Amino acid sequence: MDAPTAAPLTHVLDARPPATDTLRGWWDATARIRSTWPLTIDRALIGGAHADRLGFAFAGGYAAALHALVPGLDGIAALCATEEGGNHPSQIKTQLEKSGLGYTLTGTKKWATVASEASSLLVVASIGESDGKNRLRVVRVPAMAKGVTIRASAAPFIPEIPHAEVELDHVLVTERDVLPGDGYDDYLKPFRTVEDLHVHAALVGYLVGVCRRRDWREPVETLLALAVTTRALADAERAPATHLALAGLIELAARTAGEIETRWAAAPDDEWTRWQRDRGLLKVAGSARRARRERAWSMVAP
Repeated sequence: MDAPTAAPLTHVLDARPPATDTLRGWWDATARIRSTWPLTIDRALIGGAHADRLGFAFAGGYAAALHALVPGLDGIAALCATEEGGNHPSQIKTQLEKSGLGYTLTGTKKWATVASEASSLLVVASIGESDGKNRLRVVRVPAMAKGVTIRASAAPFIPEIPHAEVELDHVLVTERDVLPGDGYDDYLKPFRTVEDLHVHAALVGYLVGVCRRRDWREPVETLLALAVTTRALADAERAPATHLALAGLIELAARTAGEIETRWAAAPDDEWTRWQRDRGLLKVAGSARRARRERAWSMVAP
């Protein structure tokens, strides 16, 4: 194992979570250590290791995924895609329209993760139809911009991770606020894969911490192997084989989490109670993952 691989694994083994119950408190307490790692997948892994609950680990993985998608982001950011009808390209009604020397952004996003804590919003918007398709762009908007209204709401689990409805009322943006590339092909479509990789890296880091705090050694060995796998997949080309490997990684992570639960249930504590409350997060988007796996298999020659 070379030094670049060994360094984050060694850090994960020795990580300690800060004493805080809020997302902002955790973010500020871990920002410096997360930012020292150049690879976003390592930031996710390290963030998870410095968490004492699944919510903070998820926040670190989600943030790292957005930074992988849009390098140069500062602070907490939120991807705002989902609308009343969902997040399929055809359901994106938020409009980006030319106005004077810039553009205006108008629409409503129904479910934006961490938007109420974010400093930047990445808004998926339509620029109109072409060849029968809804053409999308992604616009970076300051959360405090005039015309932006954010209404926070709580999820049924992980109360530390807020969600919000975001209303955009003729928000003025400039040319440089509109990110390069196609909003669907370059951002929305790949994000599920990028997010799954980074969130599962964070999950692995978090579970290493769970085991280290209780001196459970055997699961740590498996988790470190999974950590190496997430790092390799983050650097792999986006091909059917990569998505099949990701499906295997997710399955192995879930299986390992189940083995840890068996030990944990015998000696429950406050962290166990939070885990039981929040573990439903791991099943979110399960149908999308199954569809991705089936598409990958359909593209592999028999």
